[in-house]
Amino acid sequence: AINIASLGGQVRLIGLIGDDEPGRTLENLLTKHNVTCKFEHLQGFPTITKLRIISRQQQLLRMDFENGFPEFAGERLLKIYKQHLNWANVIILSDYLKGTLNNVKNLIELAQQSGSIVLVDPKQQNFTTYQGANLITPNLVELEAVVGKCPDDSTLFHQGMRLIEEHQLGALLVTRGEKGMSLLQPNKKPTHLPTHAREVYDVTGAGDTVISVLAIGLASGLSLIQATQLSNIAAGIVVGKLGTATVSLEELEHAVCEQWTPNKGLVTESALLSLAKAAKNQGETLVFTNGCFDILHAGHVAYLQDASRLGDRLIVAINTDKTVRDLKGPERPINPLKQRSAVLAALACVDWV
Repeated sequence: AINIASLGGQVRLIGLIGDDEPGRTLENLLTKHNVTCKFEHLQGFPTITKLRIISRQQQLLRMDFENGFPEFAGERLLKIYKQHLNWANVIILSDYLKGTLNNVKNLIELAQQSGSIVLVDPKQQNFTTYQGANLITPNLVELEAVVGKCPDDSTLFHQGMRLIEEHQLGALLVTRGEKGMSLLQPNKKPTHLPTHAREVYDVTGAGDTVISVLAIGLASGLSLIQATQLSNIAAGIVVGKLGTATVSLEELEHAVCEQWTPNKGLVTESALLSLAKAAKNQGETLVFTNGCFDILHAGHVAYLQDASRLGDRLIVAINTDKTVRDLKGPERPINPLKQRSAVLAALACVDWV
């Protein structure tokens, strides 16, 4: 929920907590992070609490304090769910086998009737429970517990497609740790995405990041493949942080620019604006200069090298052929715009032209 809120999404969180101090602390923290809480407070049930023991930036131990809600009937929670169905574009059902989603099949059916997209993070081995969901996001271990070992992409594809057909799923997204993730859809080739993690400090919450970024991507109008690519990049960011972490909009924008936009060279105006914004968000200093650069000589190169030392990124704007003629006469330029741009972009001291 906080992942979605940190990316600018509106999110309402429905669930069960105890009528105790941990429950009140949880609700206050979520509210501070712009999450609207719609909790049912249960008497006699403690709020589920997880304690992580960390030493020298390494998680040594996790202690869970819980009883779950095994006999929870869910009538009031179902009423809250129905009240907010028409508000949501996308619904995430995160099933941790604690009892909150004992009737998850009914929740999926109600969401379908309202026209909402349903994403499920599954924990049950009986995937019939999730029948009709638009997408489920098991990790590889969870998938193999249902279909058996998947030692290669081919086995994963065939077993995954069998699940999709049997349970009428819209798609299956399998997170595979250091192997990235695989998206399977009916009547389409599989999409295998490599991991974008540079360094892995802590994988806690990576799956939650994947499904939350998927949700906000789909709610914003992205295609499923585009939203999956975005969630893969986001997961690569959070595993580089210690503890349960979120990804910010600025971090995601910067990572997307690195992934999908050239780091150097010729760029369009819109790409330059995105790159410049991302650079500023990272605290980088931008240096801008312009000129005709018709016949590039050593003086030009020295000037540009000096300019690049003034900051972190050097942007060079170049005059069009028409403005060069206006400035230098009808016989100029000697080198047309395309050639002048290519020469400038090849210089090591120039970031973007």
